[in-house]
Amino acid sequence: MLQEINSPEDVKKLTLQQKKQLAQEIREYILQIVSENGGHLASNLGVVELTIALHSVFNVPTDKIVWDVGHQTYVHKIITGRREALKTIRKLNGLAGFPKTNESESDCFNTGHSSTSISAALGMARARDLKNEKNNVIAVIGDGALTGGMAIEALNDVGYSKTNMTVILNDNEMSISPNIGGLNMLLSKLRTKKLYTKSNISAKKIILKIPGIGKPFVKVVQRIKRSLKQLIIPKMFFEDIGFTYLGPVDGHNLEELENILSLSKQVQGPILIHVLTKKGKGYKIAETNPDKYHATGPFDLETGKPKKEKAKDYSKAFGEKLVELARKNKKIVAITASMKDGTGLTQFQKEFPERFFDIGIAEQHAIGMAAGMAKEGMIPVVPIYSSFYQRAYDQVIHDVAIQNLPVIMCVDRAGVVGADGETHQGTLDLSFFRLVPNLKILAPKDFKELQDMLEYAVNLKSPVVIRYPRGRRRKL
Repeated sequence: MLQEINSPEDVKKLTLQQKKQLAQEIREYILQIVSENGGHLASNLGVVELTIALHSVFNVPTDKIVWDVGHQTYVHKIITGRREALKTIRKLNGLAGFPKTNESESDCFNTGHSSTSISAALGMARARDLKNEKNNVIAVIGDGALTGGMAIEALNDVGYSKTNMTVILNDNEMSISPNIGGLNMLLSKLRTKKLYTKSNISAKKIILKIPGIGKPFVKVVQRIKRSLKQLIIPKMFFEDIGFTYLGPVDGHNLEELENILSLSKQVQGPILIHVLTKKGKGYKIAETNPDKYHATGPFDLETGKPKKEKAKDYSKAFGEKLVELARKNKKIVAITASMKDGTGLTQFQKEFPERFFDIGIAEQHAIGMAAGMAKEGMIPVVPIYSSFYQRAYDQVIHDVAIQNLPVIMCVDRAGVVGADGETHQGTLDLSFFRLVPNLKILAPKDFKELQDMLEYAVNLKSPVVIRYPRGRRRKL
């Protein structure tokens, strides 16, 4: 079945049963390629049915789909004519791991960092309206990315705007690490509720046709229904800010997905479709360890074990030293923006859970909170990937540096990173950190220097940046 798919039009011609077979073949194909090349695995396995349904209902490239973060677009790329090219992913001059407008007209917006899709989609929808066009605009965002401040700002604007666009919330209870926070608790409540919207819309259409009494009657029923719904679903956040909320729907049931996506095209104004998916779906090893298989190097399909054992790297050296220092100094705290494992904080969390803070994908908040903790006498250590530090630049200047607060900003993945392309390269941090007052910038040449610099920074009592590359040290 997969070999016959060269465009979304080929998907539209399939029966439901054929689409189910296609989903299975796509999973096997992605597993085969990622096990050989490495890449983002669990997130792509989780959106197979959702992507097939999107291309069954909407018409890309006329309709615009903006994928948040974008590392879950392998299925989208396969369906939009890049099946064979996917074999080159993570190879020199190979297919990009994220959406690229210069790669295909089916990719309408470049995405590599989280929480940007709703803003971009709203911009496209408003441009469409100004041009008097009629296409659909859809933002696909994960529940992890929804914690980013930019996503909340965009939701606020979309809900108030009454613009016709759709936000698909791909809810798998994960970002890279398991999700935390108040929004996650809200989504947990919504996950338990049954789909109720389809019958409501059908009934509304019938009643509105009754001359004279139809419209007033619908308004009364809506007020009653809303009051009851508030009792059943506490703090109905999305509807309260202006969205029509549809769902939750099983993100691995193609028939349900196509029905709800088709239904959404009948609704005016902003829509949020709550889709429940499982990260790593179809590969038990990834389902059990979705954070480990979020992004992976080549691995053995049977066992899930990496084909090449991971050597000690800078992140691990950093984590080991931080634990050692924290045993001696109770003022040391660690803050992560949903990157505990990637930045080497796993052991710190185990030993000092009360001094470990995972604040979700929210780098600005991470640095702002670190400044507050430093002002009150703590020693916050904040490891963030270099390319993600770009998002917290104002907080570095305004909240930390101008006040000369002792925040230790560890810049992981500094320099050339490679596999994930330009959105993840750590090549800009020196250019913006070097202009900031009161900052000391340190760059170790090996693990020992990194650990010495961390000890120096803990005792310095002023802001410090320590930047180090991905992976292990190289012999000169």
